Amino acid sequence: MSRIYKILPDTLWREALVKGRFEGAGIDLADGYIHFSGPAQVGDTARRYFRGQPGLVVLEVEADDLGPALKWERARGGELFPHLYGALACAQVVAVHAAPLGPDGAPDLAWLGA
Repeated sequence: MSRIYKILPDTLWREALVKGRFEGAGIDLADGYIHFSGPAQVGDTARRYFRGQPGLVVLEVEADDLGPALKWERARGGELFPHLYGALACAQVVAVHAAPLGPDGAPDLAWLGA
């Protein structure tokens, strides 16, 4: 199993649940794919891009279930990041984790050990 993670506002997740699919947040729509992070990357992603943003959740997805629409591509610092070219079916999300802000203002991902 290879889990990947998507951080997003809870409001976007609730909208996705109504539609049955998540089509992306603003940056995803602009870039043409849904940005995910691997287990070793999600903590840094949370600190860099989501500090000070309350009301977040983290979607946990099994990468192997996404098929050829998932591409691992070089991004920040030359690291390979998972990018999903297409919508994410809500049924493919194996867990949704709350990400309250920690004392430093970054989302708390203690459940992951990040």
